[in-house]
Amino acid sequence: MMNQELFAEVVKEKIKDYLPERFQDFTVEMHTVNKVNMEKMGLTLRDPKAGPGSATPSIYIDDMYEHYKNSDDLVDIMTRVAKKFVDEYEKGKELSQNLDMDNMKDNVIMVLVNTEQNKELLETVPHREFEDLSIIYRWVVSKDENGIASTIVNNDLMKQQKLTEPELFQAAVVNTKEMMPAKVKPMSDIIKEMMMSDGMPEEVVEMMIGDIPDDQMMWVISNEQGINGAVNMIYEENLHIIAERLQDNLYILPSSIHETIAVPASMGTPEELAEMVHDANMNVVQLSERLSNQVYHYDKDARKLTIATDSQHKRLDGLVSEMPMVYEDKNKGR
Repeated sequence: MMNQELFAEVVKEKIKDYLPERFQDFTVEMHTVNKVNMEKMGLTLRDPKAGPGSATPSIYIDDMYEHYKNSDDLVDIMTRVAKKFVDEYEKGKELSQNLDMDNMKDNVIMVLVNTEQNKELLETVPHREFEDLSIIYRWVVSKDENGIASTIVNNDLMKQQKLTEPELFQAAVVNTKEMMPAKVKPMSDIIKEMMMSDGMPEEVVEMMIGDIPDDQMMWVISNEQGINGAVNMIYEENLHIIAERLQDNLYILPSSIHETIAVPASMGTPEELAEMVHDANMNVVQLSERLSNQVYHYDKDARKLTIATDSQHKRLDGLVSEMPMVYEDKNKGR
């Protein structure tokens, strides 16, 4: 079986053999793509006759190689990849034709990512930092009953639209609340809804869950879509509602980029809670969806959210963060 490096070269060399005739003039390029929390090797199909902003579908070698390792059937993999290329190209072409570039500002939202884990990505996109996190912007290009399609706003797109980061932020603060409304619910209610959706009678669910005391209650902060909802923790009013209900300060646990969990400050120390977050990230949450290994504190009287821990686990992939090099001047004091 080929290793991933050789596999990538073979795919790049042979993929056009599996594509329809109309794609034979297209070029196939291999390049590194900065995704949230990780880098991926992408294979891109580019039409040399197309202008700027045209559809350029990418497929990730990492994902293809995983399928190849499981099946060891290169022909099947190449056939599947070629079909996906064609499907993505046609979908992207249709989307590009319907894009309203003039209304991008009205459809830009903000999301949170981890700063340490996304240094390379942040060099290419407008952003602003919040504690150990960064706010970045996504352009929602379509939203319907089938879901949401969005793309990260990079520096080139921002300049093309003649916008500044403060302008993006001002627009996104409003748009995010309107397009992706916040959803704040007790964890127990969410568990009840899941159990009942599986067909369990309501009375049985109520008996199993029971009433949870306020000082033991966990609250989930997300949005109606359940996608990139963690950003709602920086809307202070969402935290204030919970803190007033519990009559306590809060610790905020970043369970993923999609949601955070608020607990009463009396439930445990921030260090203990941070260990729980770290364990969940390393063992349950996919790398692409991890937000932070830290815990945040909300002061209900000051109405302020700050970072509560300084865990050594700065990175989300389990690797050790690079430490600055310090050189001692041997001549100092002579």
